[in-house]
Amino acid sequence: MFNFRSSRTRFVGAASTVVLAALSLTACNNGTGVHAEGTSAAVTPIAHSSSSTAPSSPASPSASASGSSATKATPAAGTKRPAAGAATSKVPAASSKPVTCEGSNTKTVAAPLNRPLNHMLLTVTNTGSKTCYLYGYPAVRFGEAQSVPPVIEDSQPQAVVTLQPGESGYASVNLSAADGSGTGGHTVKTLSVYFQGRSGNESVGTGAHPSLPAKGVHVDDSLKVTYWQQEMEDAISW
Repeated sequence: MFNFRSSRTRFVGAASTVVLAALSLTACNNGTGVHAEGTSAAVTPIAHSSSSTAPSSPASPSASASGSSATKATPAAGTKRPAAGAATSKVPAASSKPVTCEGSNTKTVAAPLNRPLNHMLLTVTNTGSKTCYLYGYPAVRFGEAQSVPPVIEDSQPQAVVTLQPGESGYASVNLSAADGSGTGGHTVKTLSVYFQGRSGNESVGTGAHPSLPAKGVHVDDSLKVTYWQQEMEDAISW
């Protein structure tokens, strides 16, 4: 049998519960959050300000130091730095100027040769501290001769012989005719060598007096000399 009173009581109770729940929900929806029935925590949205901006990052200490260092390393306008390895003093140009080779700055050696036959090699070595030039050909005088022998014109080099300190130049002397066709042959035991200047018309400086073999050397009227040569092979080829 249906009990109306009991059903009404339950209906009224249920309705009261719905009303209370609605009132509770309305009271909590005030902008600060929604409080769910039966819970103690409120769900609050995170606020974002549209006008706020991130603070500017400070300049990097290393970058600032680098900029400061670069500024200090820059030379002032118009400042000239000395070149690396620059010499503090200069040698006067005159001290390195080449000179003419002659007896006082060279040593001359005379050596008879077996081949070519009846030839002698003159070797002049620069003993000075400056470069010297061997101009022309040697003016040689054997014994008491009153004149010097002629030069072999075809032996003239294309350039003046240049001797750095310690270097040598060469000339050969044809002492006598190899086939015996020469005349006025005789033996000599002394030799003087004189040096030419740039013009080639006069001797300059002091002469040299190289020693000869004790027995002397044989010369005749076919006596002649070559021009000074840079290489020994060029000198003895005549």
